[in-house]
Amino acid sequence: MVENLNHGSVESWLVRMLGHARKRGIDVDWTFYCTLGQRGAKDEEARALGARVIYSPVPIGKKLAFVLALRAELRRGKYDVLHCHHDLVSAVYLMAALGLPISKRLVHVHNADEQVLTPNALKQSIMRPLLRHACLVMGDRIVGNSNHTLDTFIAGRGRRKGTDLVHYLGVDSIRFEVAKGDRLGFRRKLGFAEDSRILLFAGRMVPEKNPVFAVEVLAELHRIDPAIVGVFVGSGTLDEAVRRRGVELGLGDAARYLGWRVDIPEIMCCCDWFIIPHPEHPVEGFGLAVVEAQLAGLRMLLSRGILDDPLLPTASVCRLALSAGPKIWAESAIDLLRRLPPSRSAALAALKGSPMDMDRSLKGLLELHI
Repeated sequence: MVENLNHGSVESWLVRMLGHARKRGIDVDWTFYCTLGQRGAKDEEARALGARVIYSPVPIGKKLAFVLALRAELRRGKYDVLHCHHDLVSAVYLMAALGLPISKRLVHVHNADEQVLTPNALKQSIMRPLLRHACLVMGDRIVGNSNHTLDTFIAGRGRRKGTDLVHYLGVDSIRFEVAKGDRLGFRRKLGFAEDSRILLFAGRMVPEKNPVFAVEVLAELHRIDPAIVGVFVGSGTLDEAVRRRGVELGLGDAARYLGWRVDIPEIMCCCDWFIIPHPEHPVEGFGLAVVEAQLAGLRMLLSRGILDDPLLPTASVCRLALSAGPKIWAESAIDLLRRLPPSRSAALAALKGSPMDMDRSLKGLLELHI
C-alpha cells in the first residue's frame, strides 16, 4: 500500500528493493496498490520488474467507498501479505482487510510527523490516538525505519518482542561506486567558476524540508567567500519561494535550480557540502539522503531535526539548531571545509557492514513477510 509510485523516498526504495531481489534471483510477487489513484514516474519500472501496479478507483477522501474498493481488491487478489506504508493512515487499510484470510498485516512507519488526512487540528487530535490504537491492535508487526520513528509511533509503550521492529532502508551503493564526479565539467556546465565550492540542497521543495533556510545559509556563505555557490535539486510547493528568496538576498548567478534529476549520485559527488535544515519538531524519521551524502564524500550541515540513525562512523558532520541562524550555519560550513575531506571509500566500506546494506536490508524485508 503506497500513495503512488512517484519520486517519494519510500516508493523509490520499494522499487529499488524489488529490482535488487530480481538481481539476486529471489522470486517475489508484489502488487503496488496506489491510494492516490494516480500514475507515477516509476510505474513502468515496477511493471518491468514483474510487479502489478493498481490504482485505487476511489479517492481516499471518500472513506467508505475507498475501503470497499480496497476490500474488493484484497479479496480478488487473495494476497498473503498486506504491507502498509502510510504510517497512522495504515489503519484505514487494515480495516478494509478485517476478516480476510491474510497471513501477515504490516504497518511500516517512515515518518515521525504523524500526519492524518485532515487539515482540521481538532479532528487530527481526535484521530491520531484512534488510528494508532487500530494499527497496534490489527497490525501483526509494527515496523519503523529508525529507532526514533518506531518509538514515536508506539507512543511510550514498550516494544513487543517480535512485533515492534526496526528495519532500515537499503541504500544502493553501486550508484555511488560508479559515479564519476566530474567536478570541473559540472561547474563548466552550470556556468560556475572552476574553483567554485558548491553547497547542495537536494530534496522536495516543501515546508518540511525547509529549503528557504538553505538559501539564506548560501547567501551568508557567498558573502564570506564569493567563490561559494549553491545548487538546488528537487521540486515542490516552495519552488517560487526559494527562487524569490534568492533574488531578495542578491544571489544572482551564485545559485542554480535544477528541478528533479535522476543523476543525484553524480551531482552529489561534484559538490562540497550537503545541507538538510529539517524542522526540529517533528524530527525526520530516517534521512536516506543523509546516507547518500556520506557515500558521495560530502561534508554535512544538519539541523537537530536529523538524528544519528542514518550516520555512518565516517561522517563529517555539523549539527546545528535552526535558531542559531544562517550566519552561524555558514561559519560552521567553513569550519568543516578546513577538516580533512571525508573518504568515499571508507563510507562505502562502513555501509557494507551496516543494516542499510542492500543484501541485509532485503533479507530483513522479506523476513517481515514470514
